[in-house]
Order: sequence, then C-alpha cells, then structure tokens
Amino acid sequence: MKRKNAAALLSLAAALMLLLAGCGQNETSVQTQTNESYSTDNDSAPAVYMTEDVSPQGLMAVYEAMEASPGENPAIKLSTGEPGSNYLRTDLIGSFVQSFENPTIVECNTAYGGSRASTAMHYQVAEDHGYTEIADVDIMDENGSMTLPVRGGDNLTENYVGANFANYDYYIVLSHFKGHSMAGYGGAIKNISIGIASSEGKEHIHSGGTGGSMWDGDQDAFLESMAEAGKSVVDYLDGNILYINVMNRLSVDCDCDGSPAEPDMHDIGILASFDPVAVDQACVDLVYEAEDGDSLVERVESRNGLHTLEQAEKIGLGSRSYNLVNVND
Repeated sequence: MKRKNAAALLSLAAALMLLLAGCGQNETSVQTQTNESYSTDNDSAPAVYMTEDVSPQGLMAVYEAMEASPGENPAIKLSTGEPGSNYLRTDLIGSFVQSFENPTIVECNTAYGGSRASTAMHYQVAEDHGYTEIADVDIMDENGSMTLPVRGGDNLTENYVGANFANYDYYIVLSHFKGHSMAGYGGAIKNISIGIASSEGKEHIHSGGTGGSMWDGDQDAFLESMAEAGKSVVDYLDGNILYINVMNRLSVDCDCDGSPAEPDMHDIGILASFDPVAVDQACVDLVYEAEDGDSLVERVESRNGLHTLEQAEKIGLGSRSYNLVNVND
C-alpha cells in the first residue's frame, strides 16, 4: 500500500532529535521511502503464516502451521530486553518454549552499556524477566566470539558471533517486532545479526566493518551490514532455522531501551516463516497498512530502514515477496 510522504517530511526535525535517544545513533541520510506491499498469490513465494491472535495459543498455531522439525538441541533466540522495555513476556511465550524437549534461550551481551553489558548482570536480567524459569539460558558470548565468513557482502567479510553459537543444532528465532532508534525497525534480520553477534561483533556491524565508532558510522553501511551478518548465520545453519515475529506492544523504540515510547498503535498479530526477509517484509507491510501506524512508519523511514530489506534480498538472504497464509482461515 502506498503512503504519502508528507507526514515524514514534516517530522524530519523530530526524527533528527530522535537520533540521540534509545541505544545510540548513527548519522543517517533521513530519506523517506514509499513502501508497496510485497504480498503475492504466487505459490512459489515463501509462505508467511499469520494469526491475529496474540496469545500462547496463537503462537503455537503459527508454529504448528510451519510443520517444522527442530533437532534435539534447539536454541530459542530472543532479546532478554532491558528492564522496563517491551520484551516478550513469559506468560505469552512460556508454554511455547517449554513445548520443546531441551530448549535453551540464547542471547549475547550488549555493546552499548545498559543492564546487559556484562555476563553476570545479563544472567540476572534473564532471571528477573522470568526466562530462567522456562528454560536454560545461555549468554553465548560469555566466553568470547567465534568467526563466521560473510559471502557476497559489500561491507563485511567476517561476522563475530557468540562462541557458544555452534553448540545448538537448530535455531528458533523469536523476535518482538517493533521500531528501533538506529535501524528503524527490529525483527528477524536484526535478531540474527545484532542479536547473535557478540559484543565485539555488534561493534563490527554497527561500524559497517570499518572498526570505527558504533555511533557515527555510515548509516546505510550499518543497515547493509546487518543483512550481511544475518546471511553468515543462515549460511552456517544450512536450513536449521525458523523465524517468528510477535507484533504486539508496537513502540517506535527497541527492547534495548529501558524507557521506550508508549505504543500508539494496536497489536497486529504473530507471523512465522522459514524466510527472515519475507517475515520482516510482511510485518513492515502490515504496519504501513495500519491506520494507526504513522509513528512507526516515520521511525522506519527516518532511518532508511527499508534498505536492510533491499540489501538482504540483493545478497540472497531471502525474498521480499511472500505468500501470506492466515492460519485462522
């Protein structure tokens, strides 16, 4: 669905001020974009399964629709979230996580400070947020990094993920879809790039592979590097990964922000796919189509956030076109 850019242009000054908020900021080109829906009836496009039911039952329904076959040692990758943020609550995801035989919730330390910058503090946050009650928790970079090759990237040749990344035979990427003060939005691609990167790897991605500052690098290089880092993870796992995006508490701010803006739009649903680009694009399309999505659209456009999807499709991480399958039908 096309959207006029007038609102985004009028809020240009506000967008620049927002660059100082949240998890820190890169300089950005602050360009507006028009998003057109990539939904198609073509059965050859990746399937994205959806329910409007944001509940434990809805979460299980989209997962079961995928007919996935995780291994015996699955990792559930989610953001443990800063205290006070809109992280995924255990009353929503707990029964889903515990439906697996030997689940481990995995995460990596932050590179920007906050309550999760050190391993000991991070484990405490995971406990405080109830995650240790529903699964084992592994802060994957507590023992440093391992290196993954990046093939076909424009910025990165290597990606640094938590050293424990190789300990799991299947990844279930459970993401809270929302805005983000640097990337514009956060979903599956961010969760497999910044989320799986060690603190060292986070700095590498944010700098666009230059080794420079996390906060004043080239914005497009950062967005492209997220897609490139994500592809290195997907290449390594060779199909042993799936993606679920929960579209509730849709703030313009990320779960790395302990004082996020209050959501000003309705909850939309839960989406799942074997394609990280398709599931993120479907979420973006639904935000653009929503009558109350203006704030989140402005956040995406002011950070040039759609460029991550452009780069991801260009390098072969996935497809922006998708076939939306409503599991409620």
